[in-house]
Amino acid sequence: MTLHDRHRAVIPDWAALYYRRPIELTHGEGRHVWDADGNRYLDFFGGILTTMTAHALPEVTKAVAEQAGRIIHSSTLYLNRPMIELAERVAALSGIPDARVFFTTSGTEANDTALLLATAYRRSNQVLAMRNSYHGRSFSAVSITGNRAWSPTSLSPLQTLYVHGGVRGRGPYAQLSDERFIEACVADLEDLLGHTREAAALIAEPVQGVGGFTSPPDGLFAAFREVLSRHGVLWISDEVQTGWGRTGDHFWGWQAHDGNGPPDILTFAKGIGNGMSIGGVVAPAAIMNCLDANSISTFGGSPVTMAAGLANLTYLLEHDLQGNARRVGGLLIERLRAITAGTPVVREVRGRGLMIGVELVVPGTDEANPEAASAVLEAARAGGLLIGKGGGHDTSVLRIAPPLTLTVAEAEEGASILEEALREV
Repeated sequence: MTLHDRHRAVIPDWAALYYRRPIELTHGEGRHVWDADGNRYLDFFGGILTTMTAHALPEVTKAVAEQAGRIIHSSTLYLNRPMIELAERVAALSGIPDARVFFTTSGTEANDTALLLATAYRRSNQVLAMRNSYHGRSFSAVSITGNRAWSPTSLSPLQTLYVHGGVRGRGPYAQLSDERFIEACVADLEDLLGHTREAAALIAEPVQGVGGFTSPPDGLFAAFREVLSRHGVLWISDEVQTGWGRTGDHFWGWQAHDGNGPPDILTFAKGIGNGMSIGGVVAPAAIMNCLDANSISTFGGSPVTMAAGLANLTYLLEHDLQGNARRVGGLLIERLRAITAGTPVVREVRGRGLMIGVELVVPGTDEANPEAASAVLEAARAGGLLIGKGGGHDTSVLRIAPPLTLTVAEAEEGASILEEALREV
């Protein structure tokens, strides 16, 4: 019995696997991974934007080993030096005044916590979310996810209303200029708030991840913030995929919109742990301390994961990986646009930094082409490149998000493999 057979015998059918013949990754180094058959791949997906710096980064593995040799677990019922040190650094980097940080084990749990805070603080279970969004797999996170492919139930503890603006190139406002696009989306938000009870919060990804790396024009969320503030509605920025400098121009995705400063609540996860399970929420003390019941986390803030996060964040900042994402990502985007120019199956190459989407369509139309996306994924894998896929239109966007230490030579190598894969398809 193969490992794939054993997987199907005990793992749910809805736990998706990539590739017709799924691969088992056994080890990695830098920007490369190897499978159980000894094949070497250039990794342009990083375990879904999670291996942020590099595979087997010595600084992180050393920190994990040293902490594991001291104590692995204690829970938040005890003082935890690595957790406090990482919280201090995240609070300072967040830009949120008088910030408090609560650590979780995933981005889903971070968003779930943010929703708990916002609804308790505002005493409302009404939440605004963006169309085409994705915020996690929990019952509450699924209920605010605006992407039908990732919403397995319509049942919800929340009343969710969806707002225009997350997707620039499709929908009723696609043909407008950026300025008019923002005006139309703001008018939509104003109209929505005028016909509802008092909402708790708007939750939004600055760049939609699972939705296919789509984003609004810079400034949209600043314009939204002015409207939200008038109504007392909180803004939650979901930085699970956009945080830590991945977009190149900014450390946080919300900074592309700025205008009125940081969000009321910020959530993060994925890249900070470089593969270790870390998520978290940042909010001002007034919001974070609004809960009137006791709470702890058994695994959030684990000494080992916190040690990994500290080492990873230190490496990221000391080596200016945000700057590298801006430089190498900019070159990669331009290279991909050059190789796909005139390619009928490619509708658009978009992105910021090392967060790049290639949208595929049926040639001559705007119709999504998930079959082509799957075929390119297979062809790229055969050529030695791992990428992801997503999108709100039947998973027809190739998602490219390598570790932030990617070199120019590796970017060129990956682009060449992808060019060949697209040509083959």
